[in-house]
Amino acid sequence: MSEPTAAFRKELVALLPRLRRFAAALVGSRDGAEDLLQTAIEKAMRNAGTFETGRRLDSWVYKIMQNTWLDSRRAEAKRLTGEGETLDPPYEDGRNIIEARDDLRQASTAFARLPGDQRAVLTLVVLDGLSYKEAAEALNVPIGTVMSRLGRARASIAASLRQGARLDSVWERRNGE
Repeated sequence: MSEPTAAFRKELVALLPRLRRFAAALVGSRDGAEDLLQTAIEKAMRNAGTFETGRRLDSWVYKIMQNTWLDSRRAEAKRLTGEGETLDPPYEDGRNIIEARDDLRQASTAFARLPGDQRAVLTLVVLDGLSYKEAAEALNVPIGTVMSRLGRARASIAASLRQGARLDSVWERRNGE
């Protein structure tokens, strides 16, 4: 086993924010995401000698992370609900804070209810900006699978948000707002 090069370590460190976001999308909780990230980084460092020069490091580490997550899910033999912590973005005080947090909660809940494969694709394409081809390579699936999972994920989130908006308007009518 060879020691990772300085360039490898530097590129891996640069990927940490994207990897953290991907881990959060897979796991659905902050603590679980940090555990997954740490385990995936350890595996990447341990197996740095097997990384093929010329290959995309992000795709390689995404695959390590996804396999680690799938292995842990199989070991636990239960599905995570995703009702974990959310990060509160900074907003001004008042009604805007409450509405923004509610919107974030609704979007976060809709995202967490997606199947893991759809969350992974949505994170890679929408949040990380990978092309369909790059996401397909990272997840080791055909590009058509990426496209269909992304379409289903977007449709599911949109439907959840529309349903939430309908419930809000019913509440407002009942309460005379």
